[in-house]
Amino acid sequence: MAVTSQQIAELAGVSRGTVDRALHNRGRVNPDVAARIHKIAAELGYKPNMIGQALVRTKRDFLLGAILQSADTPTMQIVASGARQAAAELRGSGVDLQLCEINGLDIAKVMEEIDRLVEKGVRGIAIAPSNAPELTERINELAEKGIPVITMNSDLPASRRLCFIGMDNYRAGQTAAYLMHELLLAGGGGRVFPLAGHLNNTAHNSRLNGFFDALRAAGADDIELLPFQPCFDRDDYAYEITQHVLKESPGLAGIYVASNGQQGVCAAIAELGLSGRVRVIAYDLNAPNMQLLQEGSLSFAIDQVPFEQGYRPPLLLYDYLLYEKKPEKQLLYTDILIRTKYNSDLPEAFLSGPKPEAPRRKDG
Repeated sequence: MAVTSQQIAELAGVSRGTVDRALHNRGRVNPDVAARIHKIAAELGYKPNMIGQALVRTKRDFLLGAILQSADTPTMQIVASGARQAAAELRGSGVDLQLCEINGLDIAKVMEEIDRLVEKGVRGIAIAPSNAPELTERINELAEKGIPVITMNSDLPASRRLCFIGMDNYRAGQTAAYLMHELLLAGGGGRVFPLAGHLNNTAHNSRLNGFFDALRAAGADDIELLPFQPCFDRDDYAYEITQHVLKESPGLAGIYVASNGQQGVCAAIAELGLSGRVRVIAYDLNAPNMQLLQEGSLSFAIDQVPFEQGYRPPLLLYDYLLYEKKPEKQLLYTDILIRTKYNSDLPEAFLSGPKPEAPRRKDG
């Protein structure tokens, strides 16, 4: 099996970009580090890909794209930071990674960005998709043209994408159901309200389905599920919806947030003096959720390692295009990590900062 620059980087304890600069005499590399890299490469029998070298001689000829939707959410900002780190590492190898950040779900904007990248000669694209049928069709067209696509954070399994990188959202929903059942068991159960994000987001739907199916399979007759509602990843919508549900369902025991919106949920609970009495389970370890965990407003946050979801796709595309190295599997799942106030880090300065005001619905 061909040796890759990533394997050499791991053995040398440096980045992939440093390996490529040392092996191809591009840029400045510490002489001792360069010597170590050349020694490891020789011992492993590394042979550079001549086609790949030709491709990276001009950045114009090796363009990668990354398209993020819901980029205005804290979690997708972590995904974006992963993509930027990958871009920095690949830049030394002559690769130009262009990152497009789209607020909310906007299929028209996604299609425009794909067209723009294709017109500029893109070699591969990573996309955080919605489940719009036209996007599945477009990814299939790209595959026909030899432009691989990797889905990240959310998947389009019916498409001809190269692979998916993200959490197993169905199993994450099952995990949340187990946690909610255990939380409410001592109190005899109660009503639980599920809050969704976007109805056309595969990840959000999978989390809901996993949650519902796990509770049914467990025979959790002590838990009454209320009809779910979408908040479109908006805290002001989540705040208003939660206030209404709390007033209409006295004695509500728990809220399951399958998307973003947990800040609005927790603000509504606090405003009605129900903090600690209504248990909340949400997703992702980001700065707002760290604060909510420390305050006790969130019982659990299910972390999906979003940095990895942005970081790995460009590197996988690079290996696939230059070295014909396919991903090990089509489904590359990140970990499902259960975070509490005791295993989440939060800077003291953040804890002592001003508390956010209760989100209120805004027009538009």
